Amino acid sequence: MALDTTITPFDVDRARRDTPGAAKVAHLNNAGAALMPTSVSDAVIAHLRLESEMGGYEAAAVAHDQVEHTYGAIARLIGCEADEVAVVENATRAWDMAFYGLTFGPGDRILTARAEYASNVIAFLQVARRTGAVVEVVDNDESGQVSVEDLRQRLNDGKGPVRLVAITHVPTQGGLVNPAEEIGAATREAGVLFLLDACQSVGQLPVDVERLGCDFLSATGRKFLRGPRGTGFLYVRRDVLDQVEPPFLDLHAATWTAPDQYQMRPDARRFENWETNYATKIGLGVAADYALSWGLDALEARVTGLADRLRERLVGTPGVQVHDQGERRCGIVTFTLDGVPAQQVQQHLADRGVNVSVSLVDYARLDLPDRGLPDLVRASVHYYNTDDELDQLVVGLPPRI
Repeated sequence: MALDTTITPFDVDRARRDTPGAAKVAHLNNAGAALMPTSVSDAVIAHLRLESEMGGYEAAAVAHDQVEHTYGAIARLIGCEADEVAVVENATRAWDMAFYGLTFGPGDRILTARAEYASNVIAFLQVARRTGAVVEVVDNDESGQVSVEDLRQRLNDGKGPVRLVAITHVPTQGGLVNPAEEIGAATREAGVLFLLDACQSVGQLPVDVERLGCDFLSATGRKFLRGPRGTGFLYVRRDVLDQVEPPFLDLHAATWTAPDQYQMRPDARRFENWETNYATKIGLGVAADYALSWGLDALEARVTGLADRLRERLVGTPGVQVHDQGERRCGIVTFTLDGVPAQQVQQHLADRGVNVSVSLVDYARLDLPDRGLPDLVRASVHYYNTDDELDQLVVGLPPRI
């Protein structure tokens, strides 16, 4: 039988039909919060309506199967088992529940990346101050991504125990994709725990936790996954579950077994708490199903293709400098315009119906100052965007001062 090498065109019309907001604005702020497809918003609204008609507890009981479905949908999305998934309020809470659940002592080393996000670094510094742990920044390679060679050297240099490697897969301030699979291989060989912040990668790139080799993965619903705001999830590999204890527990995460005893849940839901937003949890599952319906490889090809074409347009525009790094790049495109602050560029584009955002120096103090960069304009494309919208951004840039 001959191999079918036909490339199926991406159905942009379908994507835009499913996305009412796409007819109203050129939304290039998907790394902030993407436009939800109708199936997601309908699911959220339907459950809220059910709560209003019969009560929150009663509605949750009726929707039990839909809620449980969310865990299975996320598991299929990232290649794990449903009992390895916790659904929480946001990616920061997911990441915090893993990080603050670990124990650190004097001299324990935390290895991280130069492009790490501010919230994560603040947590590292807080724990280091409390415990005497040491935060080390792994060097970049010549392309600007994490140097796996330097990481391996630090893992095996004998200078003290490495307790954790915590890396962001796709940094918020640029289009690079860190080599998470190679990092995972290095940490597995060294027997060191690996926490991957996948906040910006889930939904625009295929993410398989077994291939990545991570022990923990945190992600959000609102960005490229196109789920509701106020949703996130944490993956915890079953083999390491007993090496981390949630920083706080309640009657959902644990059972009070005697006046002076409790027992934690045997699955990742020990990282959740009892009260949750059932409507958005259901919507998160619908968003995962919707992403899977397209095929994750097809999504990546569409998103990276749009981003590459946007970079080409920007590089050819007088006064614009594009600042994305890495051997592999994704749907985030960052740039500056000579003489015009990033915030002014953002507002000028917003006035012309184009949504972008700003990556602040404050969010990336180990990266942007080292590269001599100010706040950056961040445009982040998704598969429902069009080439006409890329042109709309370029034409809508303000004049240089």
